[in-house]
Amino acid sequence: MAKKDVTPSTQTINIGINDKDRKKIADGLSRLLADTYTLYLKTHNFHWNVTGPMFNTLHLMFEGQYNELALAVDSIAERIRALGFPAPGTYKEFAKLSSIPEADGVPSAEDMIRQLVEGHEAVTRTARATFPQTDEAADEPSADLLTQRMQIHEKTAWMLRSLLA
Repeated sequence: MAKKDVTPSTQTINIGINDKDRKKIADGLSRLLADTYTLYLKTHNFHWNVTGPMFNTLHLMFEGQYNELALAVDSIAERIRALGFPAPGTYKEFAKLSSIPEADGVPSAEDMIRQLVEGHEAVTRTARATFPQTDEAADEPSADLLTQRMQIHEKTAWMLRSLLA
């Protein structure tokens, strides 16, 4: 099996960020992509399987959340590609990179909410951990993407936590 080239482009990438820094940022964004996709799957699963007195509220809320996450994975993957690296895109890669555990069975509606709070907080931590590399490399587009993701996930976690109060 041939060794995978870390920069598959035949043309040199010269965007003002050296190869080593681009690789560090792409690696962090790959972990963010894996967390985001895993959270997308979990949220979509919960949308399908939620039951109980809050069914309609949670069903609609989870739908809005998984639609937002679906758009986010595309933006994150495209940023990785713009940095010159392949974006992970398989369950195997996501499972290896993600910090978010899968749900076992069908949890209660309240447990779904708790798991989604934990998931949004995990994505926030992953984004925050990647931020220093973007700052050091003056990679404003990646920093902007991370800032947007942190804002969305922090707000979503707050809104979900409010349902548990």
